[in-house]
Amino acid sequence: MDALNNLGQGFSVAFDPMNLLFVFIGVVIGTAIGVLPGLGPTATIALLLPITYTMDPVGAVIMLAGIYYGSMYGGTITSVLLRLPGEAASVVTTFDGYQMTKQGRAGTALGISAIGSFIGGTVAIVGLTFLAPLLSKVAVAVGPAGYVAIMILGLFLVTSLGTGSTVKSLFMAGVGLLLSTVGQDPVTGTARFTFGQTSLLGGLDFVAIAMGLFGVGELLHSLERSEKGQAVTTKIKNIWPSRKDFKDSSGAIARGSVLGFFIGVLPGGGGVISSLASYAMEKRRAKDPSRFGKGAIEGVAGPETANNASSTSAFIPLLVLGIPSNVVLALIYGALLLHGITPGPQLINDHPNVFWGVVASMYIGNLMLIILNIPLVGVFIQMLRVRAGILSTFALLVVMVGVFSINNNPFDMWVVLVFGVLGWVMIKAHFDPGPLVLAFILGPILEKSFRQTMLISEGSFGIFASDPVSAAIFILIGLFILYGFITRSRRRQGTRRAAAAGPEESNTLVHAPAALSNSIRQKDKGAP
Repeated sequence: MDALNNLGQGFSVAFDPMNLLFVFIGVVIGTAIGVLPGLGPTATIALLLPITYTMDPVGAVIMLAGIYYGSMYGGTITSVLLRLPGEAASVVTTFDGYQMTKQGRAGTALGISAIGSFIGGTVAIVGLTFLAPLLSKVAVAVGPAGYVAIMILGLFLVTSLGTGSTVKSLFMAGVGLLLSTVGQDPVTGTARFTFGQTSLLGGLDFVAIAMGLFGVGELLHSLERSEKGQAVTTKIKNIWPSRKDFKDSSGAIARGSVLGFFIGVLPGGGGVISSLASYAMEKRRAKDPSRFGKGAIEGVAGPETANNASSTSAFIPLLVLGIPSNVVLALIYGALLLHGITPGPQLINDHPNVFWGVVASMYIGNLMLIILNIPLVGVFIQMLRVRAGILSTFALLVVMVGVFSINNNPFDMWVVLVFGVLGWVMIKAHFDPGPLVLAFILGPILEKSFRQTMLISEGSFGIFASDPVSAAIFILIGLFILYGFITRSRRRQGTRRAAAAGPEESNTLVHAPAALSNSIRQKDKGAP
């Protein structure tokens, strides 16, 4: 009952006219940038961070959250119509969604995606409403040693569960931890890695780094692509699915909602993993798996439901534990820090209007999205005609003015430019900047908790074994590592067997798992 009473107070916050406007702005922008291939929620939120500095914290987070889960809806449109994912989590949708378009069922694919996304998002919001308060009560009792273990677990999952190279992700996480130490030592006040620059005494600004890596870096990369808009010649009709379509996809939507919710709760679990897991589950359960990849409606409904459910449930570790599950939530974490609000176990008690206002706004935003997406699909499709050069020029101007306005410090503008070039180089070299930003966020928390632990234990590492929370988490990490070794060993054995089976069969067995990563690379290049 406490959760329902608090949610009622949250609705009183969310129904404030200005906050309703921010919900609407967020979901519209989210849908729009999901439609535009290559931009995505990460770059958009990075560009908008300076604007949120002048906003009320509740309205700022409501708008940024709307952009995040709204982009999951928008990314479906180009995935279905052009086989071009507007957002990485929509890659899996291209497998069957585009085939449905070729069969003249584009409207059905878009309609069932919107309905599944609404159901999955709503299920996840209900879970967030009741699970987050319970988890926060448990998290309050966690000591410094437990927090060290939680931070390490978050970094481990983020670097190991992604779709890129684990080695590269670990390297980027190490760079992020190193950058987080720049400035003055929090205990002794000693300057670290400042090289005599007084501008670095306060450390590197998170907003400047994020805007450089994801804003300027992505803009530079997008300018290398063709500026011609994608032509959509498909006629959209019969958007509302038939009774048979509902019957065929109802099981996939139900399973995708539950699966996406639990994957989203895991740090590093993101939309790509949840949509891929849902697709694999539906194909495994199907009576005729050969239908998948040829226009199976379950192959669209399940993944789309799962990635929307995971994008919502990912707010649980962010708001309750202070651990951003992915880079988008790390940017929202940074937005909260700009307003002097630290996400964590005390957020619900210290800032109930922020927590419950954001949760209530998700109910409203999810309803707005299904109302917008079904009748206005044609309007969003026309946005594909916008030239990348026009968007990039305007966005770069907003970046430079915005980052200067936060601290009125020209040095931050240089940081943006340096990290912008670095972000562009990382994209070219296939390095994921996400682990760097997440490690930069978690680094100060990890350092503070570790030093507190060492003071309590008088320098003894045995405290990590005696503390039940840290001991359980480190055992869990050990099991993850062991599972990774076993999986890698089996994969090598499978490769050897495939090589012995002959060239043609070898190609089928070895390279089939690479389909997703190849699709993501095509998306990054802007190829249909």
